[in-house]
Amino acid sequence: MNKDIATPGRTREILEKYGFSFKKSLGQNFLIDTNILRKIVDFAELSDETGAIEIGPGIGALTEQLARRAKKVVAFEIDQRLLPILEDTLSPYGNVRIIHQDVLKADIHRVIAEEFTDVTDIMVVANLPYYVTTPIIMKLLTDRLPIRGMVVMLQKEVADRLAAKPGTKDYGSLSIAIQYYTEAETVMTVPRTVFIPQPNVDSAVIRLMKRKQPPVKVEDEAFFFQVVRASFAQRRKTILNNLVNNLPNGKAMKEQIERVLTETDIDPRRRGETLAMEEFAALSNALRHVL
Repeated sequence: MNKDIATPGRTREILEKYGFSFKKSLGQNFLIDTNILRKIVDFAELSDETGAIEIGPGIGALTEQLARRAKKVVAFEIDQRLLPILEDTLSPYGNVRIIHQDVLKADIHRVIAEEFTDVTDIMVVANLPYYVTTPIIMKLLTDRLPIRGMVVMLQKEVADRLAAKPGTKDYGSLSIAIQYYTEAETVMTVPRTVFIPQPNVDSAVIRLMKRKQPPVKVEDEAFFFQVVRASFAQRRKTILNNLVNNLPNGKAMKEQIERVLTETDIDPRRRGETLAMEEFAALSNALRHVL
């Protein structure tokens, strides 16, 4: 058995060997707790038929655990300085491919087609860089990738927003977007003490399992999300005020918007955060015909 990368001693040894210094701009925080990494991999329920996609492998701590459980691992790493380190730390594993690219610019469909020809199941498993967590998750979902889901570690407060329910302070347009595409569940909190360097916040692991179809029927997806975003534009304002001020042509259509709200049984004085996704779906389907 190879010596785990994710121990404090081994991590320091690797960093010293390569004279590696952390870049704050890349949100680099390396995990030094093997048990937590194993649990993350457990939550992903991998098999020897699974292809795993990782984003930001760092020095390979999570990559190594994935390589032991998945058929193949493809990891996107943006920081060129980590490539020789990964080549060294992951040399015992023949089923890992590191792609030096910004995942936000990558054609992931093409990568999947080329790299995962002989897998029957694909999961994203990653300790995401905090500064781009939301854009990465949204890209993975809106690109309609053939994945089963994702298990990702991110800032605890972001995880709380992704899994939030209506009527809570964390519930917003991001909660709705994530829960439209996936079933979201926070499965574990991770203290800041198990990272080098220590971040200023605690982390959480969230499991996002892709839905076969969205939980609500919307006639126009782009418009649905536009209505949702508009409804949360200013949290303290009523849904009527937010829609009037933030939908194109909203000011000129105030009376029609108010009428649609009433017709769909939504009190115009409510705030966006009190509406369930079903109400947003009914609202956007009705508004689409008047705006």
